[in-house]
Amino acid sequence: MIKKLQSEAVDQLYEAILTLKTPEECHAFFEDICTVNEILSLSQRLEVAKMLDEKKTYLEIAEKTGASTATISRVNRSLTYGNGSYDVVFERMQMKDADD
Repeated sequence: MIKKLQSEAVDQLYEAILTLKTPEECHAFFEDICTVNEILSLSQRLEVAKMLDEKKTYLEIAEKTGASTATISRVNRSLTYGNGSYDVVFERMQMKDADD
């Protein structure tokens, strides 16, 4: 973990997010805590990661998401050299979809 992210305040934020139980609660909380552009940027990165995981090309991803090649490259670096959190999320989302 990046040293700057190791703080009581950051831990408190993560704990707050983990208390949310429904998509509606998430919408309300994130609308209160983030700007519209911050939410859109986060969702775009997740969409880019999913498309990279599906082996889409940078061009396909840029056209569909509007993400810059710099953003796509940054997300790709996280997928390749990061903490594996995208894989955890994708696996859990697939399990949730299978249960629905």
